[in-house]
Amino acid sequence: MKLANWMHRHEKYRLAALLAAPISWLVIAYLGAIAALLVTAFFTINTFTGDVVKRFNLGNFQDLVSDPAYRNVALRTIGIAASVTLICAILAIPMAFYMSKIASSRGKKILVALILTPLWASYLVKIYAWRTMFEPGSGVIEWLFGSLGIHSPGFGLFSIIVGLSYLWLPYMILPVYAGLDRLPNSLIEASGDLGAGNFATFRKVIFPLLLPSVIAGSMFTFSLSLGDYITAQIIGGKFQMLGNVVYQNFSLNLPFAATISAVPIVIMGGYLWLIRRTGALSSL
Repeated sequence: MKLANWMHRHEKYRLAALLAAPISWLVIAYLGAIAALLVTAFFTINTFTGDVVKRFNLGNFQDLVSDPAYRNVALRTIGIAASVTLICAILAIPMAFYMSKIASSRGKKILVALILTPLWASYLVKIYAWRTMFEPGSGVIEWLFGSLGIHSPGFGLFSIIVGLSYLWLPYMILPVYAGLDRLPNSLIEASGDLGAGNFATFRKVIFPLLLPSVIAGSMFTFSLSLGDYITAQIIGGKFQMLGNVVYQNFSLNLPFAATISAVPIVIMGGYLWLIRRTGALSSL
């Protein structure tokens, strides 16, 4: 009872006690695990025994920078993540606009449920579904359109981008939909009353106010694509992403795998810094 009364009188300590558990989880379990992995990047491995040698060394970073193969994989991964983000934005904006401004209340609920439906299925189920679509010679595309001369593109960059766009599209639609739902209809109507066409209204009224929501969605689509490796492994053919290189080296050379893991972290940090510099999220 005395402790309760004391906590009631001291608001700062009450707040500290309330936040102690989540902050401890964030610092120890989340940031601590990442920090431990990054520290491992400065170690090396004994080529004879395979044991990790805990001696400070920059050799892993030198190998990563000097080898053009890893640079190509990094650039390919950035290109795939950027392409997926762009495709998701192009698809999400008109879909979210229809849901928030045109669809009836019942239709809006149905569309939201349909958009969320892919999230209920297993990740592997969704990717293997696309594998059956793109399977050369015997896939669904070949089965449906082969007689028309339309053949499957097979497994490669195109299939990776399509698969990742399908996976992460809901993460772009939902924040864009929320942003459009907060947009007053009176602004759109006023723009039309002043003589602006549909494209001018979108470019000068809707999109500037919607940009923070698009940027928020891009954080999900870009970061999730950047760290993915299962999609590339199942439907990517010979093409690899950074996640595949990390996975392949993890059991063979843990310090080098940790070094490669630092690349997506640096890329995502730079992406967030650019977003912060633009001020696009200042209104959120």
